Amino acid sequence: MRIDLNADIGESFGVWRLGDDEAMLDLVTSANVACGFHAGDAATLSRTCRAAAERQVRIGAQVGYRDLAGFGRRFIDVEPEELTADVIYQIGALQALADVAGSRVSYVKPHGALYNSIVDHRDQARAVAAAVHAVDPGLPVLGLAESAFFAEAREFGLRTVAEAFADRAYRPDGRLVSRRERNAVLQDPGTIAERVASMVTAGRVDAVDGSTITVSAESICVHGDSPGAVQMATAVRERLLADGVELVPFT
Repeated sequence: MRIDLNADIGESFGVWRLGDDEAMLDLVTSANVACGFHAGDAATLSRTCRAAAERQVRIGAQVGYRDLAGFGRRFIDVEPEELTADVIYQIGALQALADVAGSRVSYVKPHGALYNSIVDHRDQARAVAAAVHAVDPGLPVLGLAESAFFAEAREFGLRTVAEAFADRAYRPDGRLVSRRERNAVLQDPGTIAERVASMVTAGRVDAVDGSTITVSAESICVHGDSPGAVQMATAVRERLLADGVELVPFT
C-alpha cells in the first residue's frame, strides 16, 4: 500500500510565527505552501520552498481567498472572473519562488473557506478549476472526493486527487464537521494515528454519529497549524510505516 502525507505550511507572516515548518517537512511527502493571500509573506514562502526542495518534498500551491485577517477561513462572495485571476496570481507567485529554489509547483490545493465552499458552490468551483487549467493543464488538484470542484476539474481535464483529513471529524455524509462545532478538530496523536490507519488500510473511518463511512484517498492531510501538529504527524507516519504502508508523493 502507498499513501501521500501532506501538510499546510508556510503560513507565518512577518513577526507572527505559525507551526514548525522545518519539522513538518521532515515528516511529510507533500507540502501545501501558502501563497500570500490567506497567509505567508514572500520571504517565508521563499524559505519554505528552499526547505522543501532540500528534502525533495513536493510543493503544492495552497490558494485561498484574499483574507489575511481571517486566515482564509471566511467565505467571500467573489465574482468568478476575479477568483480565477486571484488563483492564477497565487500559483504564479509560488511557481517563481519554487523555481528559484530548484523545485516546482507540482499540484494545487484550495485552502480553508475556499476549500469548503467549492464542495458545493459550482461557480466558484469552476473558477478555481479554470485558473489551474489556464496556468498548467498538467497540474493535479487536491481536494474532497465527490465535490463540485472535482466535477468541474474533470471537465477541464485536470487530474483530481482525493484526500482525507487525519485531524478532522467527519459527518455521516462524508463531509467535514465545521470548525465552529465542538470536537471538529481532533487532538490526541494516538487516536488520530489509529483513524488514519483505518482510512488507509481498510478504507473507512468513524463519523461523529458513530456510523462508519467509506473513505478513499490518495493523500492524508495533517494540518500544520494544529496544536501538537508535529506530534500528530509523527504518530501518523510511524503507524503507517509500522503497518507496511509506503509513504510516497502522489505526483
